[in-house]
Amino acid sequence: MRPIPVVFHIWKLQIHTYGIGLAITFWFAFRYFERRLKAAGYPYQWLTAAFVWIIVAAIVGARFMHVVSNWSAYAHDPIQVFAVWNGGLSSFGGLIFAIPTGLVLARRRCPSLSGVTAMDLVAPVLMAAWGLGRLLGPQLMVRGGGHPTSQWFGMYYAGQVGKRLPVPIFQSIETFAIFGVLLLIERRVAGRPRGFVLAVGMALWGLGRFLEEHLWLSYPGHLGSKLVQLAGLALFAAGAATAALLWRSRDRLPVIPGPLATAPEDAGADGAAVGQGAAGGDLPGEPGSEPTGGPPPSGIGTGTALGTGTATT
Repeated sequence: MRPIPVVFHIWKLQIHTYGIGLAITFWFAFRYFERRLKAAGYPYQWLTAAFVWIIVAAIVGARFMHVVSNWSAYAHDPIQVFAVWNGGLSSFGGLIFAIPTGLVLARRRCPSLSGVTAMDLVAPVLMAAWGLGRLLGPQLMVRGGGHPTSQWFGMYYAGQVGKRLPVPIFQSIETFAIFGVLLLIERRVAGRPRGFVLAVGMALWGLGRFLEEHLWLSYPGHLGSKLVQLAGLALFAAGAATAALLWRSRDRLPVIPGPLATAPEDAGADGAAVGQGAAGGDLPGEPGSEPTGGPPPSGIGTGTALGTGTATT
């Protein structure tokens, strides 16, 4: 298969396929996170304005880390640092910049959403978006392939000679598998402590990044590759240790009582179970009900509205 054109023209306008892929990926992540906020009962109106800053932080961080790790490739022509359309974004750099930005904005604009709960909600979003982004980003950019190969599944990529391992496709399959594991935990593991979904996601994704870089992308003496492998191992160790600690201490920690989303007909029963229903069966936040005045329930998706307070934009 010949490489997909990485640039095409509409009249005099030059369009980069890579940029279109990134835009679609960011839009998907926004819509999916918004949907999960709604399902968990939290305000979501604040997300639109906040997401713009999260995208900016992600792109700046991803580019910054890539350039620092591969400075020898840019030293002779520093203006190429700004040529993002040619590829060159570090996933770790994007996360390092975007996640703190998102947490700060969420804290200011949605006080009812705790940091740990926010990260549990966003972990599957990150996995799904990263899997989609591999197919719509590196798969469609210059030098997007891995090591040379003669295997039948090898593909041609712009800027690279010969058939290459289709690493973006491998990464997408692997990341969607992690996404499936996280959703399975949400739906099947009742009584899990807050932060458990995030910790498992960290461990699996960190291990995956290490293996990808070590097996398919690394070259001797390449600093960026070594840094990715070290970061992947560190993330795996931190995530695995945190997941184990949370699980062993779950009897003393706030837990998630049920799956993320329940059927509408079960909402009244769930609300009664957690003591949120009014005498007439109203739930907090519904028309005609009175606020309970208590803190949000310690769980995600019990069928009741978990977020209290008003979003500010």
